[in-house]
Amino acid sequence: MKFTVISKKQKEIRKKIDFYKQYNLEEASKLVKKTSFVRFNASVDISVRLGLDTKKTNHMIRGVVFLPHGSGKRIDVLALVPPDKTKEAKESGADYVGLDKYLSKIREGWVDFDIIVTVPSVMPKLGQLGRILAPRGLMPNPKSGTVTLTPGNAVREIKSGKIYFQSDRYGIVHACIGKVSFPPKKIQENACALIHTLNRLKPPSIIKSIYLSNTMGPGISIDPKKI
Repeated sequence: MKFTVISKKQKEIRKKIDFYKQYNLEEASKLVKKTSFVRFNASVDISVRLGLDTKKTNHMIRGVVFLPHGSGKRIDVLALVPPDKTKEAKESGADYVGLDKYLSKIREGWVDFDIIVTVPSVMPKLGQLGRILAPRGLMPNPKSGTVTLTPGNAVREIKSGKIYFQSDRYGIVHACIGKVSFPPKKIQENACALIHTLNRLKPPSIIKSIYLSNTMGPGISIDPKKI
C-alpha cells in the first residue's frame, strides 16, 4: 500500500480551503493566490468538466478565446511560411520563422515550440508529420485560426492572449488563464472569458463542474450557477 506524504506547508494551505464548499469565482480567484506555496510564479489553471458523450466524436469541444489579460505564459510560436510571408511573420513576433529547415527538424523529433502558424499551401507538407504533431496537439487548424492567409495577424493575436482549447477524452477542458502574481480581478476576468466562450458553444447547463488551481496546489471548486 502506498501513502501520499503531505508536507507541513501543504497541510497549512489545505486548511484555507473548505473542500465541501463551492465558491463563487471572486472568492476562488483570491484563494488560488493564497494557496500557492511554490517559490516561483505559479500558473493559474482552470478545469471545466462538460456533460459530453465522449464516445461521440461530434461531442468534442474545441475553440479559441482571447484572454483579456493574457495567460502570463511565454508562448513560443513557430511560423511555417513560404518566403513571401517570412517578413510578415518575423515582424509580428514569431519565435521561429521558416519552412523546409523546420519541417526537417520536426521530422527528426524537434518540438520545442507551443504552437504552429502556417498558410493553407503548407498544410499538405505538415500532413506528413501528423504522427509527430497530432498526439501533442500541435497540428495547426483553420478553425483555431492557425492556418490562415495572414499569419502575421495570427501570431500577434496569440502573443497578445489568444489561446486554443479542446476537451480531452473525459470531456474536460483544461487551460492556463494566468499567474498567481495576477491581481484576483484579472484572474476572474480571464476565467469568465473562457467560461462564457464555452457557454456560447453549448447550453450553460452543459457545464457540470469548474475547478481553479495553481501549480502543485489543491483544486478549488466553483459553483457554475454563480458565474
